[in-house]
Amino acid sequence: MLMPRSLWRCAWLATSLGLSSSARAQAADLVLFNGKVITVDSADRVAEAVAVRGGKILAVGTNAEIRALAGPATQRVDLQGLTVTPGLLDAHSHFSSGALDRMFAVDLAYPAVKDIAELQAAVAAKVRAAAVGGWVTGRGWDEGKLAERRMPSAADLDAVSPRNPVWLTNTTGHYGVANSAALRLAGITEGTKDPAGGSIDRAADGAPTGVLKETAQQLVSRLVPKATAAQRRRAFAALAREFNAEGMTALKDPGISAETWDTYREVAAEGKLPVRVFALWSGGRSMATVKQLIATRAAMTRPYESTGDDHVIAGGVKLFADGSGGSRTAWMHDDWNKDHTGVDTGNRGYPAFDPDTLRAMIRALHEAGFHIGVHAIGDRAIDWVVDSYAEALNADPQPGRRHSIIHANIPTDHAIDVMADLQRRFDAAYPEPSATFMWWIGDTYAGNFGPARLLRLDPFHTFETRGIRWAGGSDFDVTPFASRYGIWASVAREPALGTYGKDVYGRAEAVDVHTALRSFTIWAARQLFLEKKIGSVEVGKYADLAVWDRDPYSVPTAQLKDMQCQMTLFQGKVVFVREGSKVTVGGAAPSSHTRSIH
Repeated sequence: MLMPRSLWRCAWLATSLGLSSSARAQAADLVLFNGKVITVDSADRVAEAVAVRGGKILAVGTNAEIRALAGPATQRVDLQGLTVTPGLLDAHSHFSSGALDRMFAVDLAYPAVKDIAELQAAVAAKVRAAAVGGWVTGRGWDEGKLAERRMPSAADLDAVSPRNPVWLTNTTGHYGVANSAALRLAGITEGTKDPAGGSIDRAADGAPTGVLKETAQQLVSRLVPKATAAQRRRAFAALAREFNAEGMTALKDPGISAETWDTYREVAAEGKLPVRVFALWSGGRSMATVKQLIATRAAMTRPYESTGDDHVIAGGVKLFADGSGGSRTAWMHDDWNKDHTGVDTGNRGYPAFDPDTLRAMIRALHEAGFHIGVHAIGDRAIDWVVDSYAEALNADPQPGRRHSIIHANIPTDHAIDVMADLQRRFDAAYPEPSATFMWWIGDTYAGNFGPARLLRLDPFHTFETRGIRWAGGSDFDVTPFASRYGIWASVAREPALGTYGKDVYGRAEAVDVHTALRSFTIWAARQLFLEKKIGSVEVGKYADLAVWDRDPYSVPTAQLKDMQCQMTLFQGKVVFVREGSKVTVGGAAPSSHTRSIH
């Protein structure tokens, strides 16, 4: 509950005046004034201005208080009524792989691709530009948004690429489609058996359709040529600039390799990574992999014991419990639905690998001191993960590891009880959901989860009433990365097209914008172990700030989706200013950036 305005004002002045008194000994490097500063502090206070020095927030308060801290060399930013928030965060972004997809793969996302013919046309254009026999890759198709309401097939792709191998990943990343040339290179025939933890879709006669799910994707994807080191560096730097253009300053990248880690560090050293990266190592699917990780990474992967590097952080390990809600491979207690009210009889998905092995891996990583994040979408998978955490924590009570349930789409009452208990006792079992699933892949989800389960998808209101904190993420490039979409989706709960209705999720689990913003700022910062350094506009924290064209606390819900970032600061430096913005910057003008994004 917010305090009355008069009491807030007294409390604010007491705090800000004390700070500004001690701050006057040295002028601020930069001041922002004449705005509305949403601090996201414990009282959710709103100020008028901010002062920055040495990359950190020097003071927060009224225009008069902050302008008094300016000296002759201070850069002055007249906000002209615009709104400042903490830099927005993403607690689950495949930044590294998404950067490469964004730079090199064919974009097959809606609305560019609305039917199979448009998908074929996009592939055909890439084939014409490719070398003979060269690979063509794409990303982002979603059968829930295609007019045909079906997955593309090898036959569809063969019509436009009979010789070049083609691999097109669905927007979820958990299934894709190959053409016949790619299937031949991979040796996939009617007689090929499904790999453990995956499946090959087949026609009635047993022939592969081209659609490969979960681990079966690797039969083809492993053959696609890898990006070079220079290409990776260029892609990372480009995407970082696009994050800044969305007011975003930090992310959690789950499941990285040593090669990706090295690239992050190289781009940061070049001064071309104006976002903070909290990385999770890929934990694999075996105890052998976990033992290797413990041997090579345990000493450097302890985010609760800061190394002082708050830019590129070895944060922990990611594991998988199950698959996807899009491909109906996530591990469920009951049969999946199809076409919203139909039943996919006998299909309850499956675990990513042996559940007992997963439990042992969690136990070993916990005992070695790692922070762990486990992907779990189906209700049965979520139950297994939270119970595995409870077992590990009760046997070896190490509080403060903040183990997470990535996605945690439809937790049971049991799972919610365990989350609440473990958060209270051990500072662990935090959901890291992607609210944008309800929007971007919401029509596919509506068809697969069915009417009853949809009402408990992303149960944010229940989390809030039970005292469960969560950290918002996009799962980019499953969905567009802009955190404003996640804030909006947490409040609106609307699918993109409304194929089965615009209110399939109901309103009972919606939260207000104040809560939604916290999940993409201070609560997300906590899951990056940086809550004392970023995530709110408070004295002593890094000046990672975003300036917006509207006040999210006062605009209608629909406008949250269309918020436009006008300026972004990363560690006190202006790293983005939108061309044509009314924000006025005194002093050296920073470069503008206007690239159009989702």
